[in-house]
Amino acid sequence: MNFKAKLSERIGMDDIHEILRLTQQSDKRKQELYDLVIGEDEKIGYHAAWIFTHFSPEANKWLYEKHDELIDEVMVCEHGGKRRVILNLLYKQPLADPPRVDFLDFCLERMLSVKELPGVQSLCMKIVYELCRTIPELTQELKTTLEMMEGELCPAIRSVRKNILKAIPKGKSLQKY
Repeated sequence: MNFKAKLSERIGMDDIHEILRLTQQSDKRKQELYDLVIGEDEKIGYHAAWIFTHFSPEANKWLYEKHDELIDEVMVCEHGGKRRVILNLLYKQPLADPPRVDFLDFCLERMLSVKELPGVQSLCMKIVYELCRTIPELTQELKTTLEMMEGELCPAIRSVRKNILKAIPKGKSLQKY
């Protein structure tokens, strides 16, 4: 199967299952799919990243070594849907300790941006919390920032904000690998 040709058009769950089957036992095919995620074509990259979100938790571990590349890609990505899906992939991975400062800054900026998609804002809030959770000074700054985020928040943002504010005193992770 030519992944690029398949992903250049609209795909459905049958296509996703077929690609999952083809990549399941082949690191070469996973790499071929991954190369499309970070490639030039945002639409194909979005579809390829979406397929990775359907990988099992065990198969998703293959992406762990691509962590920094995914961060680099999400920080320059112009496609809101692709940005959301890559953030979702990153959220499913163990996050670096200490955090990459440029990625932390990116997520802080995007979680506060009213121009950003709610899905991206929500994932950025969750990632910022996970990155700050073990550093008391950063956790306190995050708490202050979240407390200032009142007003006209969409339900998704309001819910994530509430859950993080509840989790901060406990220091518990929100992640479920």
